[in-house]
Amino acid sequence: MTFNQLKIALYATYLTNIYGYKLKQASSSKEKKKIRTEYSKRLLKKLNIEIKVINEEKIPKEGQYLLISNHRTIIDPTIIEVATQNREIFGHWISKKELYDSFFFGLFVKNAGTILLDRESSQMSGFFKDIRKVVKSGDSVYIFPEGTRNQSDEPLGEFKGGAEKIAKMNKIDMLPVFIKNRADKILSDAIKDSSVHRVIEVEFGDLIGYKDTQTSYEDAYKRIFGI
Repeated sequence: MTFNQLKIALYATYLTNIYGYKLKQASSSKEKKKIRTEYSKRLLKKLNIEIKVINEEKIPKEGQYLLISNHRTIIDPTIIEVATQNREIFGHWISKKELYDSFFFGLFVKNAGTILLDRESSQMSGFFKDIRKVVKSGDSVYIFPEGTRNQSDEPLGEFKGGAEKIAKMNKIDMLPVFIKNRADKILSDAIKDSSVHRVIEVEFGDLIGYKDTQTSYEDAYKRIFGI
């Protein structure tokens, strides 16, 4: 591990736990969004990574949606937080149990506004009940439909069925987001040398209606972004 890698790791751990405590004290979704955005901007600034948003006008200014995004890096949620910072809509991230139990991310994830997904659980009714509660409150839901980080050379991994099920069960449209520029490579390079300014582009597409049965949501996503 290089000195810069160690410095970034220590800073990220410190920052994540400090903001995890701030989130624990937050009393509203609006306050949590502000804290999550501030955290994301500070972390990306440390990495010297700029987020460029394409088609920001496609992000709804009101209402709610199921945000679906490709997933290559551990900082993808922070990238999306910055990309959506100009909208007041608050999204609850679907988060794996491993992150809840993590020494590095646990405090932050538990208090940031998340929905726990325990894949080892024999009963998923609690998970879908938590989603219904979030939607009923008027908030949105954010998910990575690939289920895990895509570490292949393909631009997109296979989508699981959960996102489409969530959209149809709760009657909310899907907002497609595509994080471009091989963000995994950019992150890796930034951790090694953060003196270089780097840019990650985030593109938004038109809403995919939950009633749309003419094509699968994965095919619709690929068509929107030309994948």
